[in-house]
Amino acid sequence: MNRAILLGRLVRDPELRTTQNGTSVCSFTLAIDRRFKNQYGERQTDFIPCVAWSKTAEFCAQYFSQGQRMALLGSIQPRSWEDQEGNRRYTTEVVAEEIYFADSKKSSGNQGQNYGGSYGGNYSSNQKSGGQFGDGFSRGGSFDRSTDGFDRGGGNREVQSTEDNLDQDDFFPTPDDDTSLPFNL
Repeated sequence: MNRAILLGRLVRDPELRTTQNGTSVCSFTLAIDRRFKNQYGERQTDFIPCVAWSKTAEFCAQYFSQGQRMALLGSIQPRSWEDQEGNRRYTTEVVAEEIYFADSKKSSGNQGQNYGGSYGGNYSSNQKSGGQFGDGFSRGGSFDRSTDGFDRGGGNREVQSTEDNLDQDDFFPTPDDDTSLPFNL
């Protein structure tokens, strides 16, 4: 199984191009802070190259800009090409299949990005689209942009980030014995 789930900020505006056969392709980089601090108490940031194709690429280029938070579902894909000097070059990137807004309405400000939604799907195969603009997460509930919470049928709950509160020494408390683990029969 090759599945990537990313949440980060766009390093620069997405770059939309068209291939020779007319297919839209959008390249962008997500900056993602690691969960834990290094030995100096600082969080390291990873810069992940990403690419989206077809309608997902057009959606990304039209509605996202530098600094915005984006969530995406996709797969990791290596590729190679020959540069202008004839050298073989290699890279690994995430191919985005579904893209979601991850900023709240409050943090979007007046940039014109105050609408919720997502766009996704694998348009190069015969599979159904993984989502459509405005439907949020189609499996497991929908994202309520007005409260920044997930609606799972039990009302809206506030999503609180604990990322800033994590240190390297924070662990989930484990029971003393294995009789209370949820997977014991």
